Amino acid sequence: MNEKNILTIAAAQEQVDQWIKTIGVRYFNELTNLGILMEEVGELSRIMVRKYGEQSFKKSDEGHDLADEMADVLWVLICLANQTGVDLTKALEKNMAKKTQRDKDRHQQNDKLQ
Repeated sequence: MNEKNILTIAAAQEQVDQWIKTIGVRYFNELTNLGILMEEVGELSRIMVRKYGEQSFKKSDEGHDLADEMADVLWVLICLANQTGVDLTKALEKNMAKKTQRDKDRHQQNDKLQ
C-alpha cells in the first residue's frame, strides 16, 4: 500500500500476483479459477440473502463475514484478470465511461427509482 494506506487496483493486481508466485506456487488454470469465482459468489450470496433477505442464518453460516466474502470474490477476479492480461484499472475506467454514456439520462428518467 502507498503512504496513504490506499490500495489501488493496479497495486492489488501486483500484490496478488506476487502472493501467487511466492506462497501460492502458481495460478490455478483459468477454468478452475472461474469455478472458484462462482463458488465465492455463491458464498457471498448466501450471506447477503440471510442478512438482507428473508432467510435466517444457520449454524453453518457462523464465522462467515460479508466483507471477507466480498474480498474472496475480488481476489479470484484479480487472479483471472492477471491470468488473462486484463488491466482492471483500464477496464473499469472504460466500463464506467460506457455506462455513463449509455445511461446518462436513463436512470434519471426511471420512475421506479424516484
